[in-house]
Amino acid sequence: MATAPDRLLRRLEWRLGRRLDGRLQGAYRTVWHGDGVDFTDLRAYVPEDDVRHIDWNVTARLDEPFVRQYTEDRELTAWLVVDRSASMRFGRGGSGRVGSGRGEGARQGKESVATELAVGLGRLVSQGGNRVGAILFDNGKHLVMPPRTGRDQILRIARELMSESAATTGTTTDLSAMFKLAATTTARRRSLVFVMSDFIAGPGWERPLAMLTHRHEVVVIRVTDPAEAELPDVGLILVEDAETGEQLLVDTSDPLLRQRLAGQVGAREAELAEGMRKARVDPHHITTDQDLLAALVDMVRRSGRSRR
Repeated sequence: MATAPDRLLRRLEWRLGRRLDGRLQGAYRTVWHGDGVDFTDLRAYVPEDDVRHIDWNVTARLDEPFVRQYTEDRELTAWLVVDRSASMRFGRGGSGRVGSGRGEGARQGKESVATELAVGLGRLVSQGGNRVGAILFDNGKHLVMPPRTGRDQILRIARELMSESAATTGTTTDLSAMFKLAATTTARRRSLVFVMSDFIAGPGWERPLAMLTHRHEVVVIRVTDPAEAELPDVGLILVEDAETGEQLLVDTSDPLLRQRLAGQVGAREAELAEGMRKARVDPHHITTDQDLLAALVDMVRRSGRSRR
């Protein structure tokens, strides 16, 4: 009898494979050049080029900047960095919701969406014979799964992601520590790094993320739930901060409260956008009510345009 992780992986292989196969794992050319690549040619520098690839001897002779071009290795190492903090459990419909049908009226929480994204992307990358590793992070604990090839590796990652998380409460998510851990873990080889988080965290994550993007090609995927941005009008309710455990009784029908919340949401979005700009990343935004297949297709297309 097939286990829940195996059923999830089979469903994603069927639904995503036909649409995305060849788009992601076939795009081996990334913005980074790994160790041991062969020099092939020189060309004139353009503003989008990495200054570290400038050939200064040729530039000095011709009085015009030139960059070195390389024949890149087809082998790719990918990492799935998944935020498993308490806030990611928002909107979760129970342990059985992970892997339920998307696009069929099912509504899932952020943790479930991040799981499907990680497993789907991991399988697509691994089909090209590439290695995939995972970093599952929470303030209290983390799990590092070294990169390996094959379907069994993705199944192991799916099993860990679908296990009941015991996210630490009482403190705000330390994304700075998550990015530092990712940078340390992936230091040996330049890689393709997928980051999945809601970015509900304390300050100071911008610089560690920028350091990670300096060495690797980083794809940031922000997962949110629409209910986080708009408070439903349901009268008096008890709300709880998933990160700190703080509880507060609020009147959701109060127009002043709703106005204040809208202002705080707008300010937070502006602050988050500024942080992403400082880290030099263009994040993909996926919500829990989106069609996952369409979101992944759009994400791969955007990544391909950015790569070119």
